[in-house]
Amino acid sequence: MSEAITAPDTLDDEAVLLVGHGSRREKSNEQVRDLAVELEGRLGIPVDAAFLELAEPAIDEAIAGLAGAVSEVSVVHLSLFAASHVKNDVPLAVEQAREAHPELTINNGAHLGVHPALLDLLDDRAAAVEAELGVDREEDEVAAVVCARGSSDPDANADVHKLARLLYEGREFSRVEASFIGVTEPLLSDTLHDIAKTRPDAVVVIPYMLGDGVLTGRIKDGAREFDEEYPYVDAAPGEPLGTDTRLLDVLGDRWQEARTGSVEMSCDTCKYKVELDGYEEDQGGARAMLRALTHQAEHADREDVDDDPHVHDAPEKHVAVCTNQTCAQDGAPAVLERLRQAARDSDQCDARITRSSCLGRCGEGPMVAVYPDGVWYGGVEDEDAADIVSSHLDRDRIVSELVDQTL
Repeated sequence: MSEAITAPDTLDDEAVLLVGHGSRREKSNEQVRDLAVELEGRLGIPVDAAFLELAEPAIDEAIAGLAGAVSEVSVVHLSLFAASHVKNDVPLAVEQAREAHPELTINNGAHLGVHPALLDLLDDRAAAVEAELGVDREEDEVAAVVCARGSSDPDANADVHKLARLLYEGREFSRVEASFIGVTEPLLSDTLHDIAKTRPDAVVVIPYMLGDGVLTGRIKDGAREFDEEYPYVDAAPGEPLGTDTRLLDVLGDRWQEARTGSVEMSCDTCKYKVELDGYEEDQGGARAMLRALTHQAEHADREDVDDDPHVHDAPEKHVAVCTNQTCAQDGAPAVLERLRQAARDSDQCDARITRSSCLGRCGEGPMVAVYPDGVWYGGVEDEDAADIVSSHLDRDRIVSELVDQTL
């Protein structure tokens, strides 16, 4: 395990922003805040907490609060894997904060990822279940399942399998399998039924989750149901990572990487960087950036949300106006303001209209992108704003003479 990271004595004008996902369960949000307090004690510099959605403060609000007190902020992700939140949503929020606070240096760090301290923590979680079941992996056939949330990002799912393999290496488990509670395969129930065929003495199910939330509960329920269905195999679930102090080792390393510009992210297997079979439509550039913009609109509502963990009270459409240098020179700020004014004046329009960084169509702007429709308008002038709102946003009628491309 890496040594604990501590702050150099010369740091007196720097802060850390610990970004969690956010939850309707205030207990989960408090865990993030607790970790922020502990990390502040470890590093010796201010550490604030922020949330991507469902809880406050939002990232932009937290950075604005720090901007008057420090000159440098390092964003550290409390995310287990690098899926769309880490690759798109938080970087977009960071970039927007940089534009809003040009005097502030903002470093963007990496996710928790694969780290020796996390393997050590998983090993302890498994050992606690073995003790509960009265088995010893050195004497009994003990299988382990590392169960994660599951993602539409193959890179994130691959890291779950890597963790499972590393947990197996050098330890006495009969086997260690990666599994998921949703989104992708293999699902936990299928993995457990497959393991049952080999008739081990015990199966340890380790929820690879930060908090004891809804998904962790489903994992625990799945392990208990399996235990009842297969009486010849003892099975029990372990506890999530929680606020174990070993997380501070990982967060300290990620902070040091962020502030020294040595963040390492996977590109060779990232669907936003390379074309992977089955994920061709997910490549990066403007498409990934606009997806983040659209999802950011959904994240904006932190109060009036349904019970489904990922259903947001979001506007029907999201409009992104490129305000990068070339489009700005061509009049994009005026287009943005006219669109917002027309939307306010409309009784039908249900849209969120925001600035965007470069859409990659320099010289053909100002560019306006309407999502989820995937319609891009080019060469938009401020007098075109009323047509876009009254036709497209109000009545779903594309303004054909302005269309640049559709995605």
